[in-house]
Amino acid sequence: MFDPVEAVKELVRFPSVSTDSSSHEGMEGARRSLGTLLTGMGFEVEVVETPLHPVLLASRGGEPDWPHVIIYGHYDVQPADPLELWDSPAFEPEVREGFLFGRGTADNKGPLMVHIAAVARFLEKHPDAPLRITFLIEGEEEIGSPSFGGFLERYKDRLAGDFVLLSDTQSPSPEQITITTGLRGIICLDVELTGPKMDLHSGVHGGVVLNPIHALCGLCNSLYTPEGHINVPGFYDDVLPVYEWEREELQRLGLEESDYSDFLGVSRFHAPEDASPFAAIRFHPSLDFNGIWGGYQGEGSKTVIPSKAFVKISCRLVPDQKPIAIQKLFIETLQKRCPPQVSLNIIPGHSGAPYLVAPPDKPNTPKDQSPILAKAFKAADQAIEEVYGKRPLYLREGGSIPIIADLKKVLGLDSIMLGMCTQESNIHAPNENLHLGMFQNGINASEKILNTLAGL
Repeated sequence: MFDPVEAVKELVRFPSVSTDSSSHEGMEGARRSLGTLLTGMGFEVEVVETPLHPVLLASRGGEPDWPHVIIYGHYDVQPADPLELWDSPAFEPEVREGFLFGRGTADNKGPLMVHIAAVARFLEKHPDAPLRITFLIEGEEEIGSPSFGGFLERYKDRLAGDFVLLSDTQSPSPEQITITTGLRGIICLDVELTGPKMDLHSGVHGGVVLNPIHALCGLCNSLYTPEGHINVPGFYDDVLPVYEWEREELQRLGLEESDYSDFLGVSRFHAPEDASPFAAIRFHPSLDFNGIWGGYQGEGSKTVIPSKAFVKISCRLVPDQKPIAIQKLFIETLQKRCPPQVSLNIIPGHSGAPYLVAPPDKPNTPKDQSPILAKAFKAADQAIEEVYGKRPLYLREGGSIPIIADLKKVLGLDSIMLGMCTQESNIHAPNENLHLGMFQNGINASEKILNTLAGL
């Protein structure tokens, strides 16, 4: 049995930044390291080429009537910038006071290793266990998984399983694990407004043309009501109600709003008036302006009326909102509200559908829910309580993992998502870290889940 912590360290040393074309060696190194590890565990490993970064597909076969679990993860990471804010180099993993620091430790190399190590232990003890296992590890998650849909269509026969097991979500603390039951979807838009054909002197021409920055700010402001609701006609039409059991689980979270505001560094929240901040990020859609610019940005002043102004918009969606339909509503609304003195150009960006799954015996549990999925949920519940000393929370999460909805759409598979990092893990930020106690307990819990699925 290999040392799981050392295996994570080895992976972290590869700068597998999928968005950076100069990181080819890092991407290949991480993929090769995982392939070698899985081959040594007895898996049949295939590197599947895609238009961008290959997918690693590793299979342990068996009889057709054995349960088949698909374990998902990704080997790509976010850029480490800004490098000067790291306390130790981003790609030189370092253990300090029970935490492993380095880019990818929490997203997703550490949590992925939870399940790889659990499978290694499981097979070492039970080499003939009646359980089929397939690892599906991609290299494009951090750039929106553009190749993933096509890959699933090509390999859906090979991936005919019972459910997906993964850890790419968060829990509130290392001692309180969440089984994530929902993810928000996403749409992105780039918006460009053009006024005069060139930048103009604001004294010579000020007051006779509409400044594109003025127009853009007004346009953005029109997308929200004073109460904090999104002001796009038809936007909320398909939003599903939140079940009472979900609100009860949220109450079990036990977090204080003051602690959350202190963590964020804000004096008060800006959530819809009828929602707590914890409910807003799980149950409500959101709209954000991720970047806005125009005109002179340098030191001092340059008194111009800019020719152009730009904004990047993203919107998080909840079940059962449809990304294409919501994107269309936004485009139509922006076109109608755009002042005639400026021209509008909208470039749609990536999108992903929201996702929702219910554990067994809930009001919204499908009557035809797979017996193996139900068994896996119960196994996860029991394993987490035994290992961590607390039963898991069942909560939606505010983030988006579009491939989870793709797995459901193409393969018909639901996902059990075990949160193996916390908000203090600093994913996508400097000093990203993995809580090693949470990591080791996760391995133990994952192994117990496999034991139950195999009937051992």
